[in-house]
Amino acid sequence: MTALPNSIDATQALLSAEGYVCGRALATVTFLALTLGKPLFLEGEPGTGKTEIAKSLASALGRRLIRLQCYEGLDAGSAVYEWNFAAQMIAIRTAEAAGDRDRETLTSDLFSERYLTERPLLAAMRPQPGGAPVLLIDELDRTDEPFEAFLLEALSDFQVTIPELGTIKAPEPPIVIITSNRTREVHDALKRRCLYHWVGYPDFEREMQILRARAPEATESLSREIVAFVQALRSEDLFKRPGVAETIDWAKCLIALDAIALSPQVISDTLGAILKYQDDIAAMQGSEAKRILDAAKAKLEPA
Repeated sequence: MTALPNSIDATQALLSAEGYVCGRALATVTFLALTLGKPLFLEGEPGTGKTEIAKSLASALGRRLIRLQCYEGLDAGSAVYEWNFAAQMIAIRTAEAAGDRDRETLTSDLFSERYLTERPLLAAMRPQPGGAPVLLIDELDRTDEPFEAFLLEALSDFQVTIPELGTIKAPEPPIVIITSNRTREVHDALKRRCLYHWVGYPDFEREMQILRARAPEATESLSREIVAFVQALRSEDLFKRPGVAETIDWAKCLIALDAIALSPQVISDTLGAILKYQDDIAAMQGSEAKRILDAAKAKLEPA
């Protein structure tokens, strides 16, 4: 287990060692969240590295990463625990076959830890080898407001209640990272309990640093063309603008194709790596791809 960083610079260095390149503002709020033991709420466009920071922190600190992937209809039961009904039924049938009629003893056994299936929130409250885990609550904006209210209570005291077993409180609060793509507004009551940061698209130099860290096989000239093209593409009228994740994926695709430079043909052949909607792909084919590429290359030329 690695000790928590003791400064903003140490936080940047810690994340950088895992290939996560972040600016000082994000490093500052991350350092404060770790130091103060407060949840970190990250909002921003998809593919800008919100989820990745939790993975990088867990890896860098030697902590277990526990991920709660949010979705519409997620409820407290699915997020905290479930009873293993199949195993309970087998135990009941076995007891009946053996002539065990002590209903109170059987009920007590059926609703014990033996038949409990842990879900992410309960697992995050348990002691973990290496210290408190990193709890990633991913895409909270996909859930419904009742779950958000439940989460507010769970994260206030870092405890959950199971009616049959009682209250389980974390001996050491987990490191909590909450992400949102802002498909809906998350309630202010939850945000107030967190440190907040908006994760936007990086500028050219930072995206170059990210690409060097995540796709080091790409040549410097190809990387510059990739970043310039993607940044120009984000200014177009698209249904879904490409994030940094798509930049990295595209670079890896071009490396696999042994591409040494961008061309309209190469771009058209690989648009599916950076654009995820057919209307966007159709709009960027042919002459449009050449126009954006020419404009991107013009920005790369020395003045």
